[in-house]
Amino acid sequence: MDDQVDVVVVGGGSTGCGVIRDLARRGLDAVLVEKGNLTHGTTGRMHGLLHSGGRYAVSDQKSARECIEENRVLRDIAAHCVEETGGMFVKRPEDSEEYFREKLEGCRACDIPAEVIDGEEARRREPYLARDVEKAIVVPDGAVDPFRLCVANAADAREHGARVETHAEVTDVLVEDDEVVGVEIEHDTGPGKRVHREPGTTEEIRARYVVNATGAWAGQLGEMAGVDVEVRPSKGVMTVMNTRQVDTVINRCRPKGDADIVVPHETACILGTTDEEVDDPEDYPEEEWEVDLMIETLSELVPALKDARTLRSFWGVRPLYEPPGTGTDDPTDITRDYFLLDHAERDDLPGMTSIVGGKLTTYRMMAESITDHVCEKLEYDADCDTADAPLPGSEDFSVLRDYMEEFGIRSPIGRRSAQRLGSRTDDVLGGTDPNPVVCECEGVTRAEVRDGIEQAGSDLNAVRLRTRASMGNCQGGFCTHRIASELAREYPEPVARDAEDELYQERWKGQRHALWGRQLSQAMLNHLLHATTMNRDGDPATTDADVDFGAFDAGAEPGTDGSAGADDSGSDGSAAGVTATDGGLDATGSPDATDGGTHGDR
Repeated sequence: MDDQVDVVVVGGGSTGCGVIRDLARRGLDAVLVEKGNLTHGTTGRMHGLLHSGGRYAVSDQKSARECIEENRVLRDIAAHCVEETGGMFVKRPEDSEEYFREKLEGCRACDIPAEVIDGEEARRREPYLARDVEKAIVVPDGAVDPFRLCVANAADAREHGARVETHAEVTDVLVEDDEVVGVEIEHDTGPGKRVHREPGTTEEIRARYVVNATGAWAGQLGEMAGVDVEVRPSKGVMTVMNTRQVDTVINRCRPKGDADIVVPHETACILGTTDEEVDDPEDYPEEEWEVDLMIETLSELVPALKDARTLRSFWGVRPLYEPPGTGTDDPTDITRDYFLLDHAERDDLPGMTSIVGGKLTTYRMMAESITDHVCEKLEYDADCDTADAPLPGSEDFSVLRDYMEEFGIRSPIGRRSAQRLGSRTDDVLGGTDPNPVVCECEGVTRAEVRDGIEQAGSDLNAVRLRTRASMGNCQGGFCTHRIASELAREYPEPVARDAEDELYQERWKGQRHALWGRQLSQAMLNHLLHATTMNRDGDPATTDADVDFGAFDAGAEPGTDGSAGADDSGSDGSAAGVTATDGGLDATGSPDATDGGTHGDR
């Protein structure tokens, strides 16, 4: 049993990572535990919008003011995680003129910079906008990389003495004498640096205080402690397109509705979203009509989307919360504000507070609020500096321009690497070893992959989150084996194979709702490359099984073994034998028509 720490933070999303950073910088002895990778939950399944507050300027002006305040903070402290795209709220002929005026007035009332431009100017800035867009309100929206942001917060926390445990699920909240005194966690099995303790074992972490920052899962942790946290999870779908059809965040200027935003992000565009309440944040339907809705509706704003290639789709669950008795039926009407639930005051259970609601843009503000609260509970006096202290990688982001020149501004690889790494560029890329590109789609080099492995070990999905390797157009088809090969320098061959399978499976999970047209062709090409060329389909020649090889020599009649004949194809244009709504692979890398995984991410 470990000695008592000051605080345990449960949840490794943006809020939890922000809280652990704030606690550590104030000098408290703190531990963060997360059952998956950092960003495993809602944070890793969002469209990457850095809110200007414009989306809430009419319906929720308190949230709008918080957003524009934190928007400015994050541009300063997390510059290497933010792309300053700008945003537009565009009006089509059928959209309300009255609401357009309300949106403009609301932005100005919340101190959100807002400029009205006509349709011609809007199309000059974004040529693929629909010809009938009449006008637009320009606001300072942006795009933020949630993976990079969370890793930077966790890294800063560790540099200040915090312990960060991933793949460590809370199995119990420890309650003694009617007070929360810590948590019990179970370390997951897995290769490399996934765990800091023996895999498969449990550990008690005793603490003076516990922070429940699990978002949509807050109710489940509350239940372990015997209290009700009535989060109302609301699912939303995001669809990733293969190129940036726009370079500005495009919002539909209407009161509310599904499919009303396009967010340019790195090499792609992300379409969003729906808002549908669900009972369980882990178990809900992911339906193809939702993906169709994204493309059909947003094509009214950007017609090029109708014929564009869809890479993948993923679903996220918002941790919405409203005080008891509010009685809101529609989840779109629930405030996006955040709440601190002090269980000592609310439930007569001291030692734990839950933080619920909110959004990624305001994660730092939320973290400051709950850290202030925890310090008060522990009678500890220390000031917050997270609004002023740059995150690792953004300490002196003005050097980015110098790095771009040093590595060749005309080289997209050097430019994109420098944008991802920020002030760490020289440390990562400044070596003398050859540094070829490992992932062409995202321009990720060997040095960045090795840097990710140094941080994350052989968990290649954690490396992916740090580098964006395998997140481009080929969805890992041409690079997962290259990424895995970098593990061979320090890990045994079976570990590298298992890590590659895990990464490749994660890439397939999000494609099951995009298997049509050119994306189906790409998916089948990926399968052929991996399953046949690289012999990852369980070729009988590599097994100890008793196989009748004469059957292979003689061939088989089309369709008798479940394979397609030369002329077999699905009536919907999909390849025979491939379910167009399911892209899952089994453990060997073969298409699995019954299981595509539960949730894909980017």
